[in-house]
Order: sequence, then structure tokens, then C-alpha cells
Amino acid sequence: MMKRIYILLCVAFMALAVSAQTDRQLIRSGNKAFAAKKFADAELFYRKALAANGQNAIAAYNLGCASQALHKDSLAIKNYQLAAQNESNKMRKASAFPNLGTVYQAKKDYGKAVEAYKNALRNNPHHDNARYNLTQCLRQMKNQKQKQQNDNKQQKDNKNDKNKQKQDKKNPQNNKDKRKKEDDGMSKDNAEQLLNAAMQEEKATQERLKKYMQQPPSRVIEKNW
Repeated sequence: MMKRIYILLCVAFMALAVSAQTDRQLIRSGNKAFAAKKFADAELFYRKALAANGQNAIAAYNLGCASQALHKDSLAIKNYQLAAQNESNKMRKASAFPNLGTVYQAKKDYGKAVEAYKNALRNNPHHDNARYNLTQCLRQMKNQKQKQQNDNKQQKDNKNDKNKQKQDKKNPQNNKDKRKKEDDGMSKDNAEQLLNAAMQEEKATQERLKKYMQQPPSRVIEKNW
């Protein structure tokens, strides 16, 4: 009985050893395929490695890289997050976040990208790529916000113009009254200008008459008959 238990325990330990060895071997095979740019093959190896050991952060990280290369963004995000969650080493954990940030940045989800780069720097303050990408992402997020504000303003202006055109079509009399009012305003201005000119002329005439009346009488007698 004891011999049987011993054999079972040995088999169990051997199975665990084979399992641990298998996920590392699969990762190495995946790395070779990835280096050869055979991303689909690499993805398959990394999937098998992660299936063999669901806690293997390296397998999750590499699967994220292969998925990103294949433009499988959702799967890449999932595995980068899993790698960061399972990895206890801060330096290696920091490597998962910049890649996660680049996926979000490519999707123009700048808020999540910024947070990913910040997480990278929290774990490794000397991560130059994360710092550079963070700077670029903040600039892109600012431009995105400004563009959104401009687009909203343009849409509002266009809506107001359309509403005004509709209102003008419904009430053509208002347009006539408006034009008439403008014409009346112009006539009134012209009238005021003419009145001012006439008053100036009258003033000049009165000045000339006053000056004439102040002159001494002439001594020459005009004989008209």
C-alpha cells in the first residue's frame, strides 16, 4: 500500500515538473516563431503555454505581443492586463503597461493610454519609452479635445443657420418688414444729413447778412432816374 502511494506521489510530482517544463518550452517555441515574424504560430504557442500555466506572466505578456501584432486589440489588452496582474517583479510589470498603452493610443482611447503609461512609470520611473509616449499621448488628447469642441461649435452654428432659414421660409413677411425697416432707417439718416446741411447753409447766410448790416452806409448816391 505504501509502495503504491509512493508511486502515485512520484507520478504527481513528475506531472507537475513536465507541466512546468512544457509551458517554458512552449514559450521558447513561440519566441522563435515571433522572431521569424510568424505571429500566428507564435500566438498558438503562447496560448498553449498559458493553458499549461495560467499564472505564467511571461506567457500572457508574449501572447499580448503576438495578438497586438495580429491586430487583435481586445485579446492584446486582456493579456497585457493579465501579465501585469500576475507579475510580481516591478521592472517586468512595468514592461506590460507601455504595450497596453500603445494599444489604447492606437484606438485613440487616450485617457486609458495615459493611465497605462503612468502605471509603467510608477513601477519603473526610468522607463523612457513610457515617459515619451505619455508626453505624446497627452498632446494628442489635448488636440482631440480641442477638435471635439470645434466640431460641437460648428454643429451648433449649422443648426442655428438651418433653424433661421426654416423660420425665414415660414415667415416671409418678417423679411419684408426687416428690409423695410432697414430702408426706413437709411431714409431717416439721409434726411438728417440734408437737414444738417440746410441748417449750416442758413447759418452761413445769417452770418453774411449780419456782417453786411454792420458796414457803414455808402456815401455814393445812386441815381436810378
